Amino acid sequence: MLTVIRVGIGWHFLYEGLSKLLAINWTSYSFLVKTTGVFSPFYHLLASNPLVLKSVDLLNIYGLLFIGLALFVGYFVRLASLAGFLLMVLYYFAYPPFGASIIAQVDEGSIFIVNKLFIEGFILLFFTLITARGYGIDELLRLIKKRSRETTLPRKEQRIINQQTRRDAIINLSTIPVLCAVGWSGIRNLRNEGVDVMTGATILVGESALEDLKGELPKGKLGSLRISRLIAGGNLIGGWAHARDLIYSEMLFKAYNSEKKIFETLILAEKAGIDTINIGFPTGAVMAKYKKLTGSKIKVITQVAPGGKSSEIFDQINQAIDLGSDILQVQGNHTDVCARDGKLDVIQKMLEKMKGQGYVAGLGAHSLESLIRCEHNGITPDYYMKTMHHDNYWSAHPREFREPFEVMNGSKSDHNKFHDNLFCNNPEQTAEFVNKTKIPVMGFKVLAAGAIHPEDGFKWAFKNGADFICVGMFDFQLVNDVNICIDTLKNLQGRTREWYS
Repeated sequence: MLTVIRVGIGWHFLYEGLSKLLAINWTSYSFLVKTTGVFSPFYHLLASNPLVLKSVDLLNIYGLLFIGLALFVGYFVRLASLAGFLLMVLYYFAYPPFGASIIAQVDEGSIFIVNKLFIEGFILLFFTLITARGYGIDELLRLIKKRSRETTLPRKEQRIINQQTRRDAIINLSTIPVLCAVGWSGIRNLRNEGVDVMTGATILVGESALEDLKGELPKGKLGSLRISRLIAGGNLIGGWAHARDLIYSEMLFKAYNSEKKIFETLILAEKAGIDTINIGFPTGAVMAKYKKLTGSKIKVITQVAPGGKSSEIFDQINQAIDLGSDILQVQGNHTDVCARDGKLDVIQKMLEKMKGQGYVAGLGAHSLESLIRCEHNGITPDYYMKTMHHDNYWSAHPREFREPFEVMNGSKSDHNKFHDNLFCNNPEQTAEFVNKTKIPVMGFKVLAAGAIHPEDGFKWAFKNGADFICVGMFDFQLVNDVNICIDTLKNLQGRTREWYS
């Protein structure tokens, strides 16, 4: 049993080392820079210097190979076990399964404190402390040494010992042909299936690396708060897909954005310079948990809606404050409904409540008519959040069939009518309104829920007066979108409105 356990762990080390060796340009950089928690400065330091990082990569690869080989064939087992234990300690504390780091676990099988690294590490420590370590070259050498001390025994007993020694030699060397067979199978698998680099010391995500950032994301002000001009949107995290007639997309979005993935995305966003997120009210509890667990300083804009009864108008405002929101905003759908149904007094009361509590008070809307009616009735928020995108994309329905408040009137089966496909149905009039406005404007749906390329959508929104843009982003899009925003603001031409932030 000792032999089986030792060989199994040895193969684990050996295969991981082999997969990294065969991978093209494998590096531990991603693993190191994504660490979080109390030990992360040490791992970030290792990743910060190219020469140190190269040394870490080589030690990882060849350390895994030599430790794995030694454990498999049973040679220098005590030394290999000690080295393997120390390596497990380094892996374990990079992403310990407790505190903030538990959200960044590389693989499954982690619960509070105990994970596979913990268990494997203590088995290796066990092998450094015991005398018997199973069959292998170490045991064979011990038997040969013992035999050399027993050459004075009678011939008959010596013959018996020789037979036992030959039998023991075969047993102790049996791991070598097993290694050949398993190794050949592993190499064939690598050739057929490709290199598997999702290992204990690797995190590979399909986003541009943080080292590819082109600079610092510009910031502006909302009230007394300085926030990034690119704000993370909450729809992808909340599961609102706006996928036209693709009925599976919302379920797919929710399945991908598990709580763990949400936290990973937020960590990456903050490292890329996005320091603010605009969320729907239902996501407030998740954000509060994220901030508590990680110690994050990300600023949270919470969209709130009035309740169905007059006594419930402020319920979501109070709950959002309790959950630690930094900025409050009347949710766009409900602004549209109140404006459509002649209930502007509800909007007025909500904004007064927010300001009375000392919060920056925003007003969201999909329909331009909503903001115009509020403005005509003297309702002035601290900032507007308005859908801002052009309509030059394939799924936009014809202008002659567009209606005020159509986002709130439901999707139609007629291809010429709204079907979750257009969120700023009068882009030129919206741009004209924004350019006359004397308060900050946050553009949202600037990509028409994924129908417009970021380079196009970002430029259109900023050029036409947006002071901030709110964009829903998957983790693999974040760094690219930050770079596009930096380039857009750096090279922006044609904007006539001054920056109101």
